Amino acid sequence: MLNEFIAIRRDLHQIPETGYKELKTQAYLLAYISKLPNKHLEVKKWRTGILVLVKGTNPEKTIGYRTDIDALPITEETGLPFESNHVGNMHACGHDLHMSIALGVLTHFASKPAKDNLLFVFQPAEEGPGGAKPIMESEEFAAWRPDTIYGLHIAPEYKVGEIAIKSGLLFANTSELFISFKGKGGHAAYPHLANDMVVAASAFVGQMQTIISRNIDPMDSAVITIGRIHGGEIQNVIAETAFLDGTIRTLSPETMEIVWTRLKQLAKGWEEAYQCEVEFHPGSDYYQVDNEPVETEEFIRFLKEHYPESYVPARSAMTGEDFGYFLSEIKGFMFWLGVDSEYSLHHAKLNPKEEAIPFAIDVLINFLESK
Repeated sequence: MLNEFIAIRRDLHQIPETGYKELKTQAYLLAYISKLPNKHLEVKKWRTGILVLVKGTNPEKTIGYRTDIDALPITEETGLPFESNHVGNMHACGHDLHMSIALGVLTHFASKPAKDNLLFVFQPAEEGPGGAKPIMESEEFAAWRPDTIYGLHIAPEYKVGEIAIKSGLLFANTSELFISFKGKGGHAAYPHLANDMVVAASAFVGQMQTIISRNIDPMDSAVITIGRIHGGEIQNVIAETAFLDGTIRTLSPETMEIVWTRLKQLAKGWEEAYQCEVEFHPGSDYYQVDNEPVETEEFIRFLKEHYPESYVPARSAMTGEDFGYFLSEIKGFMFWLGVDSEYSLHHAKLNPKEEAIPFAIDVLINFLESK
């Protein structure tokens, strides 16, 4: 018989929705939660997200658990019988597993509340434009603000049954990068009468890498990646506009500031050198996931005692996660949950092993009961 929460994961996998459009997802979650024993539950909606408080038997504090609920604008290529029904959208980052795990833990404590209050945060828009910071600033969250908070993220590179975690920096600071170049278009045969923005943008791609090689301490780390470049409309017309879309990753907020300062300085030089306008457009910025040492070490001791084959020391990664905003104000941690997939996160063929769902539910229930 199919595990109940694996079945839920398959349901959610079929209705992926991007940030702040998670209407079907929210309705599905609310319908499930409404069937749970409600003696100890209080439920609030926030935009397309949900907050669920499980009142403790003798509460001295509130422990938070956060799951993200949104999907990515990716066309699924898994061929699974329960693949996405929303063409062009896919749960390619595992948030369907994240939600089913959260529901499994919530289901247990709805019937058997812990000593302390538990707050389950079903957060929208993790993939963009970023839901953690605004939900933290909401009245709904403020009313039930937890003293500690935990979260997980699936990891294709680890086996099912493995949990990777470390104290301190786990995920990087990230910033989306959108740049436009505007010059003067013209006929391909008369380049001297135009200002070619394909040339300007292409040169900028190369030059920005010198920020990493010449402005960042070599003992530090940073990444600038341009994932998309677009300029012009036809082969024999000099492009009047060009666009670069990318991302910045750093291991500290201070390094992120250095990168942005240098990018803006370069842009001013480009405007002069290429006789054009360079503009930066707003994107999402995510704060680093910095695991609080005391809480993290407590969880590691718990794993070593109760799941001795599961603990794997993690390394810092340039991955981005807006859970970092929670940890910037509330002590807690995030860990990697092994799902043993051939394909990486954000891949159209990502197919996590579902056995990780009941395993994670078991670990989290036992850990929260031990608090």
